[in-house]
Amino acid sequence: MADKLTPEDVDSALERLQGWQRVDGRDAISKTFTFADFNQAFGFMTLAAAKAEDMNHHPEWYNVYATVEVTLTTHDAGGVTALDIEMAGFMDEASAV
Repeated sequence: MADKLTPEDVDSALERLQGWQRVDGRDAISKTFTFADFNQAFGFMTLAAAKAEDMNHHPEWYNVYATVEVTLTTHDAGGVTALDIEMAGFMDEASAV
């Protein structure tokens, strides 16, 4: 199991990520991705789903047309871990493809 990051470690990681923020009332991070159309949004979700399976670490997400809202937390650890930071970085890269 991954270790939960300290609040300071999460803040440091958020400074390096693009547009991610803490979720009010939860030890989680979130970001809303907006694409040109549904096809691009679905392509992003497909890339992220493959990464999630490889990591055995799955996001909470919600999709409507060209918008994908993502929340990351490690349920087993009770908060944000290095797995969430890795997934957030991957999603930032995948959203630019």
